[in-house]
Amino acid sequence: MANSKDLNDTEAVTAYIQKLDTDFGKLVQALREIILGSHELVDEQIKWNSPAFFYKGEMKPFNPKEYKRDIVVMNLRKGIALLVFPTGMKIKDTSGLLEGNYEDGRRMATFKTMDEVVSRKKDLQSVILEWVKLVDE
Repeated sequence: MANSKDLNDTEAVTAYIQKLDTDFGKLVQALREIILGSHELVDEQIKWNSPAFFYKGEMKPFNPKEYKRDIVVMNLRKGIALLVFPTGMKIKDTSGLLEGNYEDGRRMATFKTMDEVVSRKKDLQSVILEWVKLVDE
């Protein structure tokens, strides 16, 4: 297999998911497809050693520490996919998908089963679309 530095972002995410337990990998892949399919300007990469999704369109200049381009990062552990939205407090989530009120502005969504992924698909898409509406282009 090629060195991970030789892979493009999509190939790196695919390689990452392929290393997971088969059933958990299917859950992560389903979340990946929902996130990427939510908006044409959402792209993926490996960031902070995990699959991460970001806005690839034009944006006004900003301090990188504000994480304005980062939509969601997967934190994967023992059958649990924790989706961390670094600026999640700004998202108007009426579905209740996002949890937590952290001082740094992040919010999270937890997925443990494929049934949860399927039943919350529209909620996750809605949260991504709300995030995209907030982009300062």
